[in-house]
Amino acid sequence: MYSPTLRLLAVLELLQTYGSISGKELADRLEVDARTVRRYITSLQDMGIPVAAERGPYGAYRLERGSRLPPLIYNDSEASAIVLGLIAMRQMNFPIDAVAIEAALAKTKRVLPEHLFGYVNDLEDLIKVYNPSYLSTTQMLHSDFVGLLEHAIRKRKTAVLTYSTKEGKQTEREVDLYGLVLITGQWYAAGYCHLRKDLRTFRLDRLAAITKTEKGFARPENFDVLNYVLESRTQVQNSFDVEIVLEVSIEKARNLLPTEVHSLEAIDEGVLYRQSTSRLDWLAFTLLNLNIPFKVRKPTELYAVFQELAEKAARITVENS
Repeated sequence: MYSPTLRLLAVLELLQTYGSISGKELADRLEVDARTVRRYITSLQDMGIPVAAERGPYGAYRLERGSRLPPLIYNDSEASAIVLGLIAMRQMNFPIDAVAIEAALAKTKRVLPEHLFGYVNDLEDLIKVYNPSYLSTTQMLHSDFVGLLEHAIRKRKTAVLTYSTKEGKQTEREVDLYGLVLITGQWYAAGYCHLRKDLRTFRLDRLAAITKTEKGFARPENFDVLNYVLESRTQVQNSFDVEIVLEVSIEKARNLLPTEVHSLEAIDEGVLYRQSTSRLDWLAFTLLNLNIPFKVRKPTELYAVFQELAEKAARITVENS
């Protein structure tokens, strides 16, 4: 008499051999009734084996795609590549649940021959990844955030982000996230921001909260997340922190400068205008067009831009006089 465990393995073997087989045929081959066959199928499904049931008079059981794995036999180089990859993912705070990484590492070790098992254990002890820049994202990349980011990016669902600027100011915004990028130890997300009505880059360590929605979106075709984030970082790195004192009231300043790309603060001398920009020429034109008195606190490079504009204006005047 066969034990239930052997019969369970026999069911799996028959499904792998025939691809699709009816419940009656399984029952006949195993010399059990239909109810017992259904119990075996449920047990296989509980073990994570994807057995699908086709109902009806011609119904059958079959294994879904991906259920038949080749033998996991690694040579030394392949084993070291897999283990090193998992170790690096763990130490770099890769946006995957840490439990999943540990489980994958444990399963990989479990199928290795004895000499490879010792080899990869030595690798884990001898090779360490250290980069302090990763530490800022450690607390953020927990399983809840990972699941929400996956829902937003892979399933293309709009997410609500609570996001902090480098000054610590928080905003809540709906964002269509297109992908994630890891650059020099820092994780970034890129996508369309409904608050700013434009494409934006977000540092993941500045996310205070993520809330999923069921609003779908269409990702632009051929959108290159990596290049977009790289260009955004270049613009930020080449930007200037601007502080200008506008000698007007706060009310007038808000009427003259109604956009959201800067901050306005009432001070004794008037209004302190703050902004970060890589286009000092654009800023100079904007300030001149305001037609109000102002003083530049920083950057000092702005003086050179004004000087160049004055020289151009003088040259044009001479040429046309």
